[in-house]
Amino acid sequence: MKIALLGYGKMGKTIERIALERGHEIVLRVDASGEYDLSVAQVAIEFSTPQSAFANISKALSAGIPTIAGTTGWLENYPKAEALCRAHDTAFLYASNFSIGVNVFFEINKVLAKLMQKYPQYAIAIEEIHHTQKLDAPSGTAITLAQDIIEQTDKVGWQLGETSEDKIPITAKRIENTPGTHIVTYSSQVDTIEIKHTAHSRDGFALGAVLAAEWIQGKKGVFSMKDVLFEK
Repeated sequence: MKIALLGYGKMGKTIERIALERGHEIVLRVDASGEYDLSVAQVAIEFSTPQSAFANISKALSAGIPTIAGTTGWLENYPKAEALCRAHDTAFLYASNFSIGVNVFFEINKVLAKLMQKYPQYAIAIEEIHHTQKLDAPSGTAITLAQDIIEQTDKVGWQLGETSEDKIPITAKRIENTPGTHIVTYSSQVDTIEIKHTAHSRDGFALGAVLAAEWIQGKKGVFSMKDVLFEK
């Protein structure tokens, strides 16, 4: 498989290593905005910055290149990406987190939220911890966790750092050399229920992105990591 890496920071380099280990070829590395030719690629993997992501995604989809996107902080343009994918008859997969473990964690979070919806005495909170180079807060993973809880409860939204009756508070911490930790907590006066995922390195995220790129070959449409990991 011939891969274009749109974004060549720490994640891009980790994806490159994993892809090469799995027998793939990196035909393009884009480390900054500008002109580049995607015609040699069979798939694009986009891990850049919130400011560059949609431009990169748009270029790849407009060229008919299946695109895997992992950058967070650009999702106000997500409907446009979906439209471009369909207009150019190609494939698009965005995930806030490509880790196999995190995607299992997402499913556990949904089940727990459904079980807890009948018990309003439990206060819900989310905490996320990442390295200091992470440019957006809260993380896309934390937002996905919050949105999945909102679908199962009477919460109307989430907010960063503050507590209110009808919104889920998310605390975002930035600490050196921390790949990513996410904690969902239900607290009452009598006990606390907590589920937690801790990443030990970027390798899990990179492997998931490469698995998604392998899976999407020959497909058309808009997909998620749930399709990749839990497809029947």
